Amino acid sequence: MSTKLVIISVGILLVLIAILGNRKGNSDKGFLGSKLVMSFGIIGVLMVMYGSYSSELVNFNTQMEQVSIGNKLKVSGPVDAVKVVSPIEKDSVDCRILTMGVYPEGHTKDIWVVIRPTDDRYYPQSDHTNTSYKRDGEWQVVTRFGGDKGEAYDLIIYEADAAASSFFSSTIANWKEVDEYPGLQLEEMPTGAKEVERLVIYTSKNCRGVF
Repeated sequence: MSTKLVIISVGILLVLIAILGNRKGNSDKGFLGSKLVMSFGIIGVLMVMYGSYSSELVNFNTQMEQVSIGNKLKVSGPVDAVKVVSPIEKDSVDCRILTMGVYPEGHTKDIWVVIRPTDDRYYPQSDHTNTSYKRDGEWQVVTRFGGDKGEAYDLIIYEADAAASSFFSSTIANWKEVDEYPGLQLEEMPTGAKEVERLVIYTSKNCRGVF
């Protein structure tokens, strides 16, 4: 269990103790003194609030996260395949961007953005929804970079079946749990993920230590 979940659990326990401790017995007095009940209740509520707002149980950080948008490709005519519209090939981008694209009508597979920096490892990208957000023929996902200024990245778009999507999601969850992001080697990439497009982009500033 993560530290954040422990904090929330302890907070809930303290609130329950405060509620039960305030119940009156035969002597018409609470099992716990009023000051103790109030202290347990306040501390418990604060712990639940802190744990929730510092975790993924509330998407506060995601909503407040500032992202930029790279150059955008103009798309005309009917869309017949999953495609990136921003950023574009050889674009120079900020440390945190919104990768956007389009998909054809009737498309049902999950869309994943994976970046491959110069360490030759693969890093699936996600926001609180994990898979790229899809609606009305358009998709997008927050994409984060952590390298030096001018570092080259492969930005790779995958269509994923249910098994591959579940693998990416659990991998990201495990990385977040230990706060370590080692990346995936090529042979670790799930077979149910099919590459549909690859771009080379560069970071416009030093992004080391940003996240």
